[in-house]
Amino acid sequence: MAVYWCTEVIPLAVTSLLPAILFPMFGILESKKVCMQYLKDTNMLFVGGLIVAVAVEHWNLHRRIALRVLLIVGVKPPLLMLGFMGVTAFLSMWISNTATTAMMVPIVQAVLDQMNSTEQDLTIMDQPMGLVNSVIELEEKNAMSLTDVQVLGNGHIRDEPKAPGDRELNKRISKGMTLCVCYAASIGGTATLTGTGPNLVLKGQMNQLFPENGDILNFASWFGFAFPNMILMLTLSWFWLQFSFMGFNFRKTWGCGMERSDKEKSALRVLKEEHQKLGSISFAEFSVLMLFLLLILLWFSRDPGFVPGWATFLFNKDEEYVTDATVALFVALLLFIVPATKPKFNCYRQNSFNPEQNEEVTQEPFFPAPLLDWKVVQRKMPWNIVLLLGGGFALASGSDASGLSKWLGNQMTPLHAVPPWAIAVILSLVIAVFTECTSNVATATLFLPVFASLSQSIEVNPLYIMIPCTLSASFAFMLPVATPPNAIVFSYGHLRVSDMVRS
Repeated sequence: MAVYWCTEVIPLAVTSLLPAILFPMFGILESKKVCMQYLKDTNMLFVGGLIVAVAVEHWNLHRRIALRVLLIVGVKPPLLMLGFMGVTAFLSMWISNTATTAMMVPIVQAVLDQMNSTEQDLTIMDQPMGLVNSVIELEEKNAMSLTDVQVLGNGHIRDEPKAPGDRELNKRISKGMTLCVCYAASIGGTATLTGTGPNLVLKGQMNQLFPENGDILNFASWFGFAFPNMILMLTLSWFWLQFSFMGFNFRKTWGCGMERSDKEKSALRVLKEEHQKLGSISFAEFSVLMLFLLLILLWFSRDPGFVPGWATFLFNKDEEYVTDATVALFVALLLFIVPATKPKFNCYRQNSFNPEQNEEVTQEPFFPAPLLDWKVVQRKMPWNIVLLLGGGFALASGSDASGLSKWLGNQMTPLHAVPPWAIAVILSLVIAVFTECTSNVATATLFLPVFASLSQSIEVNPLYIMIPCTLSASFAFMLPVATPPNAIVFSYGHLRVSDMVRS
């Protein structure tokens, strides 16, 4: 399976089905025990969280949030980059990294198109229709300089020199702006348990290999650890990208005492126009937002750790009956019940009682459509990840039943002499290199059971090694093929592979 996952000779999801075929045939596990691994509690947590994410994406709530925040941040290039990264990271915490990137990059491209336009282009755009009759561009190349001679409809001729330094700066800004989106998508997904696949693999493997862990990994506990780490990583990435592509100038960054240039005003106009296209918030968007906030509130308050949560008082006094998956599926169910339009409680809908009633109103269905229907979920749900998670759990179960996990642990006993921090650093680097060529989820699924055996053999808390390696599996920044967000950003043509590797 490791070879198939790395080479992708068959789809990853299909490779994940191999344990269900091979383990019963080789007498390792009964078929019913293997198949049970494919729909565990962690898988259902993933499904419930993604259904809520599909609703947010379906009603364009994520786009409204993104544009609103960008309008607040402003259009100074460094601050605009910070705004893009902050919005992308926040959205990636709740919806898939790929969907977030696919939504954000067109916005980035539209802003860059305006910022990279010449001052003359901006002047023409600002003129009312009818004042510009024709535009004739004559390019005259000289060994010393490059000049564009433009004849406008009003008879004026302008010689506008284009400095090579300005063009180079625009290229660097375009590279930095596009790179920041895929960086922020990968970093932001690590902040929540459902934000990215490797986090769920870690939770599933901990529950599988250490069932008496006391639910140490839940949404609240992971967020308390990972969110500050995400903020730190995001800040460092912003400083690095700004230093690499724009230079660092405090006055230019924060715009102290500086007026907006024409290009910045044009970029701001683009953001305002895109925001105005969305109109006022609809009943469906408001309903999805409320259910989304309800989900977060229930997740955090279920078992905060420092005080007993609502689940402990109501359901979990003796056993762990209610988990994060229960909450996710409950809110997901509400999305198929809550109407997408504001209900009209009108008992007298028939024309016999109200002859003047509008024909359009009478044809409205008495029960409005819900916020989500199954066709939308089926089209947007990444079912391959569900199978990939299940394949990893089945592989871990088979390794434990066959004695492979114990054998691997015994082979790693000599590592007692190596400090645990050094082991964690080395293994994190190995994962970071490996995940550049393979799927993040497949990498975590392949290595985390081995690292769990290693931690037992050297008598170290498994989380001490498994958490850094899980985070490293999500930090695939170097190659376009490493993650879908990288591939989406690379497809826009601003970047070369060398740019991604160097950054």
